[in-house]
Amino acid sequence: MTIHELKSSQATRIAASIELAPKQAIESQDLPSLFPAGSRVYITDMGTDTVDTLTTAARRVSDLGYKPVPHFACRRLTTKAALEVRIQRAAEEAGVTDVLIIGGGLERPAGEFNSTMQVLETGFFDRYGITEMGIAGHPEGSPDFSEAVAIEALRLKKNFGERTGARLRIVTQFGFDAEHFIIWSEGLRDAGIDLPVHLGIAGPAKITTLIKYAAMCGIGNSITYLKKNALSLTALATSHSPEGVVGPIERHVLENPTSNIKQIHVFPFGGIRQASEWLVERGTWNPHTVAPVAAAQ
Repeated sequence: MTIHELKSSQATRIAASIELAPKQAIESQDLPSLFPAGSRVYITDMGTDTVDTLTTAARRVSDLGYKPVPHFACRRLTTKAALEVRIQRAAEEAGVTDVLIIGGGLERPAGEFNSTMQVLETGFFDRYGITEMGIAGHPEGSPDFSEAVAIEALRLKKNFGERTGARLRIVTQFGFDAEHFIIWSEGLRDAGIDLPVHLGIAGPAKITTLIKYAAMCGIGNSITYLKKNALSLTALATSHSPEGVVGPIERHVLENPTSNIKQIHVFPFGGIRQASEWLVERGTWNPHTVAPVAAAQ
């Protein structure tokens, strides 16, 4: 493929970010030059890593020329003082300007925070120059709250962004039903929520691996969808291609330029190199150039 053909291909491709565990971010030898410069690289927060580990992970991602986006799982946080230290270190030691703030599961909070809004309202992110923020979206619903509660929470966060000048976007859990994803995303506008949407997509992986992760994440509809479409034990042993999910979403965005959907967010369950190679092969990524402009939305 020539450079001209590659650029033409990228112009018709939806942009993509990717997610890593802190240990991957620190230790992976594949990481240098694996993603396009400036790509958003999310760093997960399972509540088990130290602030030193999380800061080191974000710093390495930044040093490699990517944009670190650390998770803050609110119900896994402990105290306001600890939260401020963590945000300050991320900003000052790793150059973090963008974060993902999620509920974090757990029936009972581990510390002082019960909700994302409580964390946002501390003002710590603004204090340390972090003004880009992802917030969670749940196209398949959540076992923890109703759809009405979820919509009201998004509305409150949108209002927070308007009050403070923070640039918010919605980042969703992964799923496999492209049509449902599209309907949910575009339906947000009817509820008065016009924030950009980044749809979660599982990267190439074995069907059995995806079923395992879907079960861990409590995504019941995805498990049903996967099992229904894996018609035999042979199919279960094969690899899932994300193209059947991404293709319809991408076509919808191209045909509807005002769509809420701005990009995809890839969960690399089959490995970061395999996910990157798929994104390069389909023309979304060129590791030797800056990521598409759409990725900044």
